[in-house]
Amino acid sequence: MAARVLRHAIQQQVCLQKMISSNIGGCRVNVRLISTANRLLSNKLFSDKHEWVTVDNNVGTVGISDYAQDALGEVVYAQLPEEGTELEKDDEIGVLESVKAASEIYTPVSGTVVSNNKAVEEDPTLVNTSCYDKGWLFKLELTNQSELGGLMSEEDYKVFLKTLE
Repeated sequence: MAARVLRHAIQQQVCLQKMISSNIGGCRVNVRLISTANRLLSNKLFSDKHEWVTVDNNVGTVGISDYAQDALGEVVYAQLPEEGTELEKDDEIGVLESVKAASEIYTPVSGTVVSNNKAVEEDPTLVNTSCYDKGWLFKLELTNQSELGGLMSEEDYKVFLKTLE
């Protein structure tokens, strides 16, 4: 379902960008629709292991949720996957260590790692201070977009968190 919504949003965005670039009238409406498509594209999808992924074209950016970073406490060390590593959904791909505990990182989708966040390796506290922005962990080129359908929307993830209380 999520993959279908994402694919539709991408198609809308491309179509609307073509319309605006060719100076077709009604730009106010088109800009509003592009804004809506961008909001859909930036939605995070969550795993039950508290990792999130956002997708831009065929590249997923992965990090841990605010809930997970809060449960960990102050992160003092990050071991992230190397570029070129091929991953299958739910593979253990690294570790975050905090003053309280160590926690494995799992990949919510399959793919090949195209980059890891060197800034997090140098300053692991970015995971605590900016888990959804500067504290992302790695990016991968997706090999199976259908796996996105098995992840939770932000709203579903919030409901899931309530079951953990």
